[in-house]
Amino acid sequence: MTRRPLGHESSGPTQTNAPPIEIRRSSRRRRTVSARMEAGTFVVLMPVGLRPEEEQGHVDTLLARYQRSQAKQRLATEDLAGRARQLSQTYLDGRARPTSITWVTNQQHRWGSCSPATGTIRLSTALDGMPSWVVDSVIVHELAHLLEANHGPRFKALVRRFERYDEATAFLRGVSFAQGRSVGDDDAESDIETG
Repeated sequence: MTRRPLGHESSGPTQTNAPPIEIRRSSRRRRTVSARMEAGTFVVLMPVGLRPEEEQGHVDTLLARYQRSQAKQRLATEDLAGRARQLSQTYLDGRARPTSITWVTNQQHRWGSCSPATGTIRLSTALDGMPSWVVDSVIVHELAHLLEANHGPRFKALVRRFERYDEATAFLRGVSFAQGRSVGDDDAESDIETG
């Protein structure tokens, strides 16, 4: 078994919150690649003989999966329902009452989504670590969809009751741009655009 820390030679995307990474290669391993945390280090176990770009692809995939899982576990303890009730009371006169509000890991192109027919709101775990006023703006946006399904003038009037809504929208567009996601035009405002 060979061990080598993965460091500055990485050609993959930079992970700002990534733990130290160590690759362990084993001639006994034929196909499987797995990973686990050991004493604060993300250890990736893989077969000997993979090309560096294959190794990096496995590391990036497993690390992203691990970080999503950790974010979901951390966020699961948050009282989203209470937070949504408070925001609805403060900005929407308490009229928006979701049946559920949850964190999800499968939203790649939106920061949040709402199903007005069922009253369910889903927030992307990609919001984890962002300022609370940005997360609150996404919650207010989705709560407003319980009152106005489209992005028309009444909807815009509702979300702009949140005093930092435009600032949060600009923040999220900047994040989307930095991540290489498409950024929509100002008229669409689809679920705070591209999250």
